[in-house]
Amino acid sequence: MEFIFEKNELAVLEAAEKNCWLLTNGMGGFASASAAFSVTRCDQGLLISAESPSRRFNLVHRVSEELVFGGEKAFLSSQRFAGESAEDGFKSLEKFTFGDGAEWVYNVGDVRVVRRFAMAYCENASALTYRVENRSQKPCVLNIMPIFQMSQKGDPPQKRLDVSCLGGCVSAGGLFAYVRSSAELKNTPLRFERLYYPDDEKDGRRESGLGFSCLQISLTVKAGECAETEIVFSSEKTEKSGFDIISASIKRRRELIENSGFKTPEAAELCRAADAFSAYRESTGGKTLIAGYPFFGDWGRDTMIAMQGCTLSTKRYDDAKSILKTFLSFEKDGLLPNYFPEGRDEPQYNSADAPLLLINCVWLYYEKTRDENFLRMAFPTLKRIEKAYESGTKYAIKADSDGLISAGEGLDQVTWMDVRIGDVLPTPRHGKPVELNAYWYSDLCAMAEIAKVLGESGDEYSSLAERVKASFNEKFPLSEQGYLKDVISGTSADFQLRCNQIWALSMPFTMLSKKQAEMVLEAVEKHLLTPCGLRTLSPDDPQFRPFYGGPQSERDLAYHQGTVWVFPAGAYYLALLKYSDDKKSAAKRVRKMLADMPDILREGCLGQLPEIYDGLEPKRSKGCFAQAWSVGEILRVYEALEEIEAQNED
Repeated sequence: MEFIFEKNELAVLEAAEKNCWLLTNGMGGFASASAAFSVTRCDQGLLISAESPSRRFNLVHRVSEELVFGGEKAFLSSQRFAGESAEDGFKSLEKFTFGDGAEWVYNVGDVRVVRRFAMAYCENASALTYRVENRSQKPCVLNIMPIFQMSQKGDPPQKRLDVSCLGGCVSAGGLFAYVRSSAELKNTPLRFERLYYPDDEKDGRRESGLGFSCLQISLTVKAGECAETEIVFSSEKTEKSGFDIISASIKRRRELIENSGFKTPEAAELCRAADAFSAYRESTGGKTLIAGYPFFGDWGRDTMIAMQGCTLSTKRYDDAKSILKTFLSFEKDGLLPNYFPEGRDEPQYNSADAPLLLINCVWLYYEKTRDENFLRMAFPTLKRIEKAYESGTKYAIKADSDGLISAGEGLDQVTWMDVRIGDVLPTPRHGKPVELNAYWYSDLCAMAEIAKVLGESGDEYSSLAERVKASFNEKFPLSEQGYLKDVISGTSADFQLRCNQIWALSMPFTMLSKKQAEMVLEAVEKHLLTPCGLRTLSPDDPQFRPFYGGPQSERDLAYHQGTVWVFPAGAYYLALLKYSDDKKSAAKRVRKMLADMPDILREGCLGQLPEIYDGLEPKRSKGCFAQAWSVGEILRVYEALEEIEAQNED
C-alpha cells in the first residue's frame, strides 16, 4: 500500500500534523515525524538511536530548512514553537508519499525540491537526500540546519546544554552525533529553540523542550540547473552513502511485502508494520519485540501476545524461535520477565499471563514448523512453569482446589489490566481472572499433546484439564446475563462485562460449548465491539469512561474502563470464525467487518495499528501510535481468512 497526501490535505498545519510516519532500524531505534515533517511530540525525531530496546536517545530531533532565492527566503520545514512562532513550509508542500519510502515534494516559485528520508537497518544512522530543480533565472541556496536534542528519549532538555561541535561531530550531555554531507558543511553560532509538542500537551505530558543547532549544510544550485545532496546522521562515524541507505531501505520494505505471502493488501502492509517491532537485544543475544512506539520498550506479556502474529503469521520462524529461546532461558520460579532492565538490575517478573502465553506460543510454533528438537529443548521449562502454577509461586499465583488459577494480592499488577495509581488499582482483578484460566486450560491440553509428541505420558495434564473445564463451566458462565464473569473474587468486579472473556473462545483448546460461545460472541458484539477494536468495559457499566485523555492520572483511570483496544478484536474475529459452521460465510462476514481497515491504516501512524481509541466514539487513535499486539492479532485474522478462502477455492 502507498499512502499519498496531496496539497489540499496538507494546506493547514493542524491537518498536515494529524498523520505521522514511523521507520525503524531493527535495534529499537526509530525515526518519526508528522506528514508535514514536523515533530508534534518529544518522542519523535529523525535519529532516535538505541543502545538497547529500552535505552534510546533522541539525537537528531528535526531539521530546519530554508530556501533562499531571488532575494527572498522561504521555509521548507514546518514546526511549532513555544509561543506563537512557527516554520510554515507546509504551505509549499505539494505532496507527501509514504510506502516503500518517505518522500516530500515542494514547489517554491520556480524551484522544486524533493526530500527523501530513510533509516539504515541494524545501524543507528538516518539519511536525508535532496533534489533541487532550479527552473528560475537566478541561483538558489538550500540551507539545512540539523536540530539536536541529545537527551534520553522522552526527556527533552529543559535547560541549555554544554555543546561541542567539531568536524561534523556534535557532543552534548555525554552523547555524540555525527553529521556528514556531500554539500558544504560549516559550524554556526550555537542557537537554542523551544519546541512546542501539541500531542504531548493534550495528554498532560511536557508540552515543550529545547533543541539546538550548531551546524549548517548549504547546497547552491545555479539558474536552470538541478543538483542533489545527501546528509547522514549517525551515532558513530560512518562513510555510508545517504543515497545507498535510502535505496536499501526501499528495497527491504518492498521485499517485506513481496515475501509476506498475503494476498490481502492490508495484510501485506501489516507485515511491513510488524517488522517495525522486531529488534535485536544484545544483553540477551536474541530477538525481541518492541511493545509500541513511541513510548514502550520490550515487555514479556506484550511479546508473547504480539509474536503470534508478528512472527508466526508472517513466517518469520527464526525470529520466533529466537524470542522463545530468550524467554525460556530467563524462566524463574515458573515466571518470565515482564521487563528486561539494563545493567545490573534484575528483570521484573510481575506477570501472571506471560508464562501461560509462552506455553501457547511454543505449541503454536511447533504446529507451524514441526520443530521437534526445539519442542524437546523447551519442554523441561514448560513443565517447571506448569508445576509452579499448580503448586504456587510469587504474586499469589496458584491453582486452587478446583483447579482454577488464582493470582494477585495487595497492590500486585499481574494481568494486562495492570494500571496502578499510587495505592489505587482502578481495575483490581485479584482472584481468578477469566483469561488466565482460559490460557491455563489451553496450556494443559497443549502440554498433553507435547508429551505425546515426545513419547511421554500426558495423562496428568489431561486429567487436570478436565477438572479445570468442569470448574470453569460451573463458575464463570452467567447464563441469565448472557456473558462470562470477568474474575472470581467475591466482589462486584466479577460481574462486569469486559472483553477478557473473548480469550475463552479463541485459544487453541477451549472449554465452552457452541451454545455458550455464541452467547459470549453475542454479548461482546452488542456491548463491546467497535470498528476499531473491543471496549474494555460495557458502556452500561457505571464505571464506564467514554474518553481517554488529559493528565496521566485521568488517562490511567480510563485505560481499562471502556477504552477501546485493538488487539482483543483479533480474538473476537478468530472466535467468530472458529465457532461458525459455515466457514465461508463467516469469512465473508469478517471481511465485511474489516472493511474500515484501509482507512484505519491511513489514520494516525501510516500503515500501523495503534494501541487504543476512545470508548464511546473511537475515531482518532490514541496511546502508542504503533502497537505490536494490535498489528500481530489482526495479522492472525487475515491469515485465518486467507486459509479459509484458499480451502474454498480448492
